[in-house]
Amino acid sequence: MLPRLTTHHTIPYLFGLTKPIKRIFITIAMGNNFQWKQWVVDHGIWLCAFGYSALYIPYCMLAKLLSNGYFGDKLAGLAILPLYSIANTLAAIAFMIAIRFWRYTNHVEWRGLRIPRTSRYTFLSGMCSAVIMATTTLAYTFEGVSIVFAMLLMRGGVLIIAPVVDALSRRKVQWFSWAGLALAMLSLLVSLVDTTSYAVTGLCAIDIAAYLLAYFFRLRAMSHMAKSRDTRLNIRYFVEEQIVASPALLVLLAVVATTGAGGIGSALRQGFTAYWLSPALGPLFFAGILSFTSAIFGTLVFLDHRENSFCVPVNRASSVLAGVIASYLMLWFPNQRAPQASQLVGAAFIVLAIGFLSIPPLLAKRRLAGRATEALPRVTQAEPAKPLRPAVSTEG
Repeated sequence: MLPRLTTHHTIPYLFGLTKPIKRIFITIAMGNNFQWKQWVVDHGIWLCAFGYSALYIPYCMLAKLLSNGYFGDKLAGLAILPLYSIANTLAAIAFMIAIRFWRYTNHVEWRGLRIPRTSRYTFLSGMCSAVIMATTTLAYTFEGVSIVFAMLLMRGGVLIIAPVVDALSRRKVQWFSWAGLALAMLSLLVSLVDTTSYAVTGLCAIDIAAYLLAYFFRLRAMSHMAKSRDTRLNIRYFVEEQIVASPALLVLLAVVATTGAGGIGSALRQGFTAYWLSPALGPLFFAGILSFTSAIFGTLVFLDHRENSFCVPVNRASSVLAGVIASYLMLWFPNQRAPQASQLVGAAFIVLAIGFLSIPPLLAKRRLAGRATEALPRVTQAEPAKPLRPAVSTEG
């Protein structure tokens, strides 16, 4: 009989596929086949990448529909960010309560109470996540800056950062990770074919620099405190980072909205106050929830025990493919354009990158398993015993 599922199994499933969830997943998929069970355990990062893409597709579509005014009010850029952040924070709180987050965090004793706390590294990582979420949206709002070019600088910059962090963390980078990294970078460079402007304003440059610095410190903290085969360390890191990230973004936006001057402060104030009765409120909140849930899987990809030069291209490839699929699904709606040829060529390079990141490690593991089997001492089968001849009676 299969064990009963409870909510606190959610996080261990995402990281290590604990026994209760493994049994259910294996039973549903292919019974108790051992090879399939081993495949699930060995390819958890690809399951997380699939979950990330599957949730990122509807998020991209909702963001595009909101910016086009499909739900009534036309929302874009900074106008989306406040309510999106509120929805993201509410989803994070609900998720943390559901998984009983206090079971996984560090604690401090105060008057007989065990109060959950974060370490300085997870607090820093959570703050970096908040900066990443804010600067990602902000980068697409600057006038005179190509969105495609801004995306190239941000995603390509993270791909370049990955081997730098590996070198500082003294993690060995496998050859197929270099190949996947190069192909992922090439897929982004292809987008320059359709870029009409390479101009970057001063504020946009600051925004992209903040984005890349936040990713650098986040990956550095992950490499120091997590990315381990010990799933308990990864679980603790994930939970403590999520405790900080969404609330920190909401507080940051509220501070800028109340104290900021100029276009940014005005747009954020409008976002906090003007759309509560809008027909776009429901889709906007749903987009925030999708963003949080997709970020769960995206973070789990980063927290895989392998080098950043492997995990970062997997994460970036998932988002690029999701964007292309979302673009084609958007053709069902009026006034939408099909993806350009450069995007399709870039998606082809992404598929090649995924092949380099998935097939060579699998073949290498099979070779090692084969060598281990050959090294085992062979057991010679004993010869079958000869049947006894019946005794010859000497009695007359």
